[in-house]
Amino acid sequence: MDTVVVVVWLSMVVTILSRSHADRNVYPSAGVLFVHVLEREHFKGEFPPYPKPGDSSNDPITFNTNLMGYPDRPGWLRYIQRTSHSDGVLYGSPTAEHVGKATIIEITAYNRRTFETARHNLVINIMSTEEYPLPYQAEFFIKNMNVEEMLASEVLGDFLGAVKNVWQPERLNAINITSALDRGGRVPLPINNLKEGVYVMVGADVQFSSCLREVENPHNQLRCSQEMEPVISCDKKFRAQFDIDWCKINLVDITKVVMIHSNRPDPGTGVLPDIGEYNPPSESLKSRDFFADFLITLAVPSAVAMVLFTILGYSMCCRREGVDKRNMQTPDIQLVHHSSIQKSTKELRSMSKNREISWPLSTLPVFSQSGEVVPPIHPDNYETTSMPLMQTQINLQNQIQIPQQQPSGDRDNYCMSTFRRLEVNGIPEERKVAEALNL
Repeated sequence: MDTVVVVVWLSMVVTILSRSHADRNVYPSAGVLFVHVLEREHFKGEFPPYPKPGDSSNDPITFNTNLMGYPDRPGWLRYIQRTSHSDGVLYGSPTAEHVGKATIIEITAYNRRTFETARHNLVINIMSTEEYPLPYQAEFFIKNMNVEEMLASEVLGDFLGAVKNVWQPERLNAINITSALDRGGRVPLPINNLKEGVYVMVGADVQFSSCLREVENPHNQLRCSQEMEPVISCDKKFRAQFDIDWCKINLVDITKVVMIHSNRPDPGTGVLPDIGEYNPPSESLKSRDFFADFLITLAVPSAVAMVLFTILGYSMCCRREGVDKRNMQTPDIQLVHHSSIQKSTKELRSMSKNREISWPLSTLPVFSQSGEVVPPIHPDNYETTSMPLMQTQINLQNQIQIPQQQPSGDRDNYCMSTFRRLEVNGIPEERKVAEALNL
């Protein structure tokens, strides 16, 4: 039992000692690409051993990097780690203004399975170089590479070898590497092993070769504008491993750029000069009277509205001709003609109200003592459009005219009375007719 306790205590001591190690110093050169790999194997010893020895190699570890005392890294330094099971990479290109300044980067490793953390410090001492800056710089866009693949020393060495074979310089350095995503590129679809692409800038001490200048001729520029691949004689020296987009190559001559911008004034520090302590305005300021502004704001639109209203009212009310003036200017014959038309119209309307309509005989009573036409019981607004205007013979086949006795007592004078012929079970009721004739 004591042996187990001693072993556990020793393991804790080893862990504590491993965490309290010295800072790691690196010495990159200004104007030259700096690459520092954060190896997962190096940080595995910082975490306590896992109960299963075989699983310790598969611990997911991620890294957080920041400038000491600040939440982020310097502007020239980038960091990338594709997955928690791959190594992290710090890369960038320091400039001359960082020379002589020690940059301390805090590296915090997170074990995503045990939730343990470990911290290292990376001290970056930027050194000056006589070769900085190289006067001729060319930036290539490689379509079939990701940034972490290009940062590998053997891949970057192969690319610099191909560039040196085409350019033939005495000194050739990789200046910077930038992911296409940092330049506004889109994340590629996860099909056919598509890559996001990477920009690689290299510098040399001699003029650009004729092969690199071929992209500037008008024929290739026209093909690039039509989204066609230009014809480059030295492309076959890269095509075996690197797919370069020659339309995006950028050739920069530093000597010409410096001559163009030599007349510009030196940039300032970006800090405003000290002009003393800020004195806010006192509280005894007089309040401003906005009454005059209020009146002006309302008076001008109101005056314009009144003028427009007056003009409109005069045009609509005071400029009317009137009926009398119109009649005076109209010829007499035209007025008489109009008056006659109006009078005829009124007469026709009054006649249409008083006209009588012949009602169907079915609406009249069966017997009538006087023989006079009985006025209809329908109102004046009764719909009569469906009534026949004339009684046809077919409509009168069931009707019989009979003489009717006059009230004066003269039996020789009869008036005909019409009634509907009745039937009972299909047999005409002739008795009703006989009784009517004997009256």
